[in-house]
Amino acid sequence: MKKFYIVVVFFCVSAVIQAQPPANIPSGRSYFHEQIDNSQKAILKLNGVEGAVANAATAQIDGLQSAIEADAALDNNGKLKFLRGLSESLTSYINGCRSNRYDVDMLIPFLSGFKQCIPLEEANKSIAGVVRTTARKNYDAGQLLLNNFAYEKNVGVKEANDELTSESLRLHPENIIPTLSEHPDLPNADSFIIVIANKDPEIIYTHAAASDGLAERIHKNPDTLVKIIYRMAKMPTGRQYFPFLDEIYAGNMTFEQIDSAIDNNSKYYKLLVKTEIDYADRVRHRDMPLAKKDMDGRISSKALEVYINEINALHESPDNVRFKVIDNLSPEELYYLAVSTEEEIYTSSYVRGVYPRIWKRMSRADSLLMNVRFDHFKKWIKMAANYNDLDDFLKRMDKQSSEVLMKAFVKGLDKTNNLEDAVDVANSYASIADKQVQKLVLNEVQYNLQKAKAGNNRRGTDIYSILNILFLSMDSTNHVDVSKLLGIPPVYYMPNKNLQDSAGTIYVQQFFYGDEDGRNGYDQFRGLFDNSNWKVTSTAQWVVHTSTTKGAKVVIYSNKPLDEKKNLDADAQKALVEYLDTNGIGPTIVIHRGHSYYLRSTLQQLPSSAEIVVLGSCGGYQSLNKVLTTCPTAHIVASKQTGSQQINGPLIKGIMDVLRQGKTLNWQVLWANLASQGLPKDLFNDYIPPYKNLGALFIMAYNHIQQ
Repeated sequence: MKKFYIVVVFFCVSAVIQAQPPANIPSGRSYFHEQIDNSQKAILKLNGVEGAVANAATAQIDGLQSAIEADAALDNNGKLKFLRGLSESLTSYINGCRSNRYDVDMLIPFLSGFKQCIPLEEANKSIAGVVRTTARKNYDAGQLLLNNFAYEKNVGVKEANDELTSESLRLHPENIIPTLSEHPDLPNADSFIIVIANKDPEIIYTHAAASDGLAERIHKNPDTLVKIIYRMAKMPTGRQYFPFLDEIYAGNMTFEQIDSAIDNNSKYYKLLVKTEIDYADRVRHRDMPLAKKDMDGRISSKALEVYINEINALHESPDNVRFKVIDNLSPEELYYLAVSTEEEIYTSSYVRGVYPRIWKRMSRADSLLMNVRFDHFKKWIKMAANYNDLDDFLKRMDKQSSEVLMKAFVKGLDKTNNLEDAVDVANSYASIADKQVQKLVLNEVQYNLQKAKAGNNRRGTDIYSILNILFLSMDSTNHVDVSKLLGIPPVYYMPNKNLQDSAGTIYVQQFFYGDEDGRNGYDQFRGLFDNSNWKVTSTAQWVVHTSTTKGAKVVIYSNKPLDEKKNLDADAQKALVEYLDTNGIGPTIVIHRGHSYYLRSTLQQLPSSAEIVVLGSCGGYQSLNKVLTTCPTAHIVASKQTGSQQINGPLIKGIMDVLRQGKTLNWQVLWANLASQGLPKDLFNDYIPPYKNLGALFIMAYNHIQQ
């Protein structure tokens, strides 16, 4: 304790010392003084301790020690309690700083709070107010103060705990509901419920429907918004009303107005779309409506349930029968049918039904987008591109409008949390036939690339540099080597060796389905491959074609298109997959032969060994991302619109003829050969070779850069 004899000399200006400590300190208290002294030395060695923190570690702690010793109102046990409390908290502080749990700056509010609590504890008064003030300056300091040995029996411990919990919830609102579920009687619970109701009303709706303490607390909440949510939660059809929460809360709509539409699917869908457009207009002005996410989900589910499922199911019916259900929909309502059911809508449902019906009732494409307040416009452009309708869409507006639209489409790709928009831009570029629009998009990509570089924006630089290389590669006169510049596997050719197993065999798996189209496709395949170039063997559920010519050995496994109504085709596929797995056969080529609505089943069974994936169905191009999730470097061939046996047969035969001869598969050469065979141009032009699958190439390149 030599320090106590010189502290006034060195810290007379900065130290807060109320009295000189007595010379004779009992050994019990001396022990804690020594522990505190050692902690001071350790604190000064922590990273970042300087200035005000260093002063707190020396002068302020010295002042506290002296003040405790000089306090005449404290007996020996009282002084021991505060010294021990200070000592233990400093040890916790040091350990917390060393493990990076604490910021060194928290020492200042902690010491200030500790000092303020001493007279309150002596007077048997609550320290809750000090804990609250300290926690608002630094939450960890408030927590350290509350957990202090010296104040563990304070009369305000429970209140202080509640204050600390409240402060924690202010800092971490995601913990509000879990905490209130366990402690619904927490002070300020009403205010926290209101916070969540405005931030995520869905959570309040879900918990209001329960029968527990939190539900009761929600029920008693005086806030108007909470009361509306509670009313909906207790209604049998409350989910039907929830998308309109913002309109009801604002007084723009009543429950009774919604009642009149709920029992009529068409009226209800139209009301959803009308409200969604109003919401979209507000979003454009940075005003996010309540339950916006639920509105999007409700439109999607209602569009699917009432319209898309029906026109999908009637895919073999005449168009006047198939699309009758959507004949009374406005262009805006048709627009939302498409963008809200992207994953479910069949190619023919979009190409022959939804898309052309829009233009029967509207002439200008820019008017359509303005009418829907540009809601989901990037998804719309992506879908139009994927179905080869983008050029048609852009031609339905003047040049200036199309330029503004495509600039907006390309802008801000680095601002999202995923790569979806960037992939959409990549895929769309390959679908633009208008050279002026192509040039506009390329220029906009290059402008954003330079902007990202100037701002040291790494993510933006990565995204736009990849797009720039991919877009330049589409013009052969630029002589751009995509593989070399982006560090991805070759995209213009597939080496024969890359498809072979260790024994030099190339295994192919072909998925057929048991409807009429599947049986016709299977018969076509057998007609093309049942010849001297192939040895054919058969089982009850699949057929095997093995090449007989010199070169590479190619073995094609194809399940038989057995009766789909009895699920026999699915059983055959499952049996074949199990056979291949059991025998250690990993197909490097996978071919989907079937309608687009069967594609999901094929992709669920897609082996990760696939290096080439041929999607012979309508709109297979929509599923590039799903393929790449399983097979990150696969070469994908897919149609943007109609998948046709007239193309699938020659395409598959062309691939197999090259491979069985042991040659490298050159996609550009193969495509030129197919084009020279007089195939229907409108169908063949919808098929995209791997080197033009820019979305797939973008994902490969971006993943490579990040690695």
